[in-house]
Amino acid sequence: MEIIAINGQPRTDLGKKGAKAVRNGELIPCVLYGAGVSEHFSTEVSSVRHLIYTPDFKVAEITVEGKKHRCIVKAVQYHPVSEKIMHIDFLSLVPGHPVKVEVPLRFTGSSIGVKGGGKLQQNVRRVKIKTMPEDLVSELKLDISNLDMGQSVRVRDIKAPQNVEILTAASTPVATIEIPRALRSAAAAADKPGKK
Repeated sequence: MEIIAINGQPRTDLGKKGAKAVRNGELIPCVLYGAGVSEHFSTEVSSVRHLIYTPDFKVAEITVEGKKHRCIVKAVQYHPVSEKIMHIDFLSLVPGHPVKVEVPLRFTGSSIGVKGGGKLQQNVRRVKIKTMPEDLVSELKLDISNLDMGQSVRVRDIKAPQNVEILTAASTPVATIEIPRALRSAAAAADKPGKK
């Protein structure tokens, strides 16, 4: 699990004016909350870049006035036009308090359908899980070696690690091996009775 260290400066002026002043100083207003924790702070864009602009799931370790907090990104607000980060909500990871997060789904193995000329179509890239902070995983894996052309795998086929509960609906299709048009045409032609 990759941990991104972030330094935060405490915020006292919490109104819209205060948030605007923070943004004018090229900083991002943030809030950190969780079991018994509530901290308003600001940080630099460069500090959160590798946490926000990535397909990977990472944990943040935020230091505000010498106090460290392990947390995850709960929500990010972007400017509707410039897409600059306007605000970040962090959720504190407190041992013994379960958290719900979305983690990337990675495939392992080489599908026999792909080897035969099929195309892998991934429908789900992130899966919602519930677990304790101490059992948090950075990704889930699904072996697609036996997946043939025209076949699909669903969320129920993912083997969750111990103490991790998958919340995404079990019947949700995760991936399908599509049969290319050329192969379908060839199969259809082969099935037609020969002309006399």
